[in-house]
Amino acid sequence: MVAHRGLCGLEPENSIPAFVAAGNRSYYGIESDVRMTADGRFVMLHDDTTKRMTGEELRVSDMPYETIRKIRLRDCCQREETMGQRNGNPGGRQDLIIPNLAEYITVCKKYGKVCVLELKNVFCPEDVKRLIEEIRTLDYLEHVVFISFEWVNLTNLRRFLPEQELYCLVLEWNEKVRTFTREYGIQIDIAYQALSKELVEELHREKLKVNCWTCDSREDARTLVSWGVDFITTDILE
Repeated sequence: MVAHRGLCGLEPENSIPAFVAAGNRSYYGIESDVRMTADGRFVMLHDDTTKRMTGEELRVSDMPYETIRKIRLRDCCQREETMGQRNGNPGGRQDLIIPNLAEYITVCKKYGKVCVLELKNVFCPEDVKRLIEEIRTLDYLEHVVFISFEWVNLTNLRRFLPEQELYCLVLEWNEKVRTFTREYGIQIDIAYQALSKELVEELHREKLKVNCWTCDSREDARTLVSWGVDFITTDILE
């Protein structure tokens, strides 16, 4: 089981408390999203802007790191149907900052969790290399799995990290995806609704590991386990 954006069924997504909550539980990995600020710092946020998580609409790529760092995340869960919507952050919880890459990696390292790190937007090769070097400096690169919808990110990662575990985020399995995974030695991270027992068996015959996202139904998760998926990414299931 992989905690989606940290344990975002309990704490605000991609926050340090969400990472710690996942660290304190039995999850194999902690997934998070990385973006880059205008001055080249790596921060953990899913959306292009801070609007949904803070109420203040700032485009991360247009703002310097210090500006992003001063705002606070709302004290709410990602999914209303999972835990119920809490009020905003009127008291200003000081732990609800937008984390930087080092803070995310440090929490995963402290709790011995695999980092499942999604590169959200297209990174140029030089920035991919800087990202790798920052993680390497923290002495945790061998415990990081990279995922992305952007195939150019994966090809650049493969160029710099020939042996690293990489996953292609996809909505469905098709011949184009098959060709890409074979050419670059990349695994599959697929929307769980696209899976069937037969498809999981086919993917395993292709010697692919199968991660799937984002399953919050215990019944569906039990079915996925019975089909033999390797990982399930979830907001709340443990």
